[in-house]
Amino acid sequence: MATIHVDIVSAEGEIYSGDARMVYAPAQMGEVGIAPRHAPLLTALLPGQVRIEDTDGKEKGFYITGGMLEVQPHNVTILADTALRGDQLDEAAALAAKQSAEEFLKGASSETDLRRAQAELAEAEARYRAAQKLKGQR
Repeated sequence: MATIHVDIVSAEGEIYSGDARMVYAPAQMGEVGIAPRHAPLLTALLPGQVRIEDTDGKEKGFYITGGMLEVQPHNVTILADTALRGDQLDEAAALAAKQSAEEFLKGASSETDLRRAQAELAEAEARYRAAQKLKGQR
């Protein structure tokens, strides 16, 4: 079976490095699936879940707050703003952040506040969805 090497890194350091059968990531235009020998690609990533199907067929989940994805035929690199392993996500904390962002959005007065509140809410919702999905994989 063909594999592709995957590296997930953030400012904090390397989060994951290994071979995979498939990689799924939240690209700007929608979720992308990357298989071995995929065509080269460079795209921005949105906050959300990155899933890696390892060589044993097991799925590993990660949460990123955004970043860049580079795909080469035998290598995938995710440069994440911030990245967490699935077991590091706290569903209760993610829900609290989502509720806090919703409250901030209600109180936004200027256009700058509104944009910042919308961005914070989008990230909080993505973190909460990822925490819910990854909860079943632990």
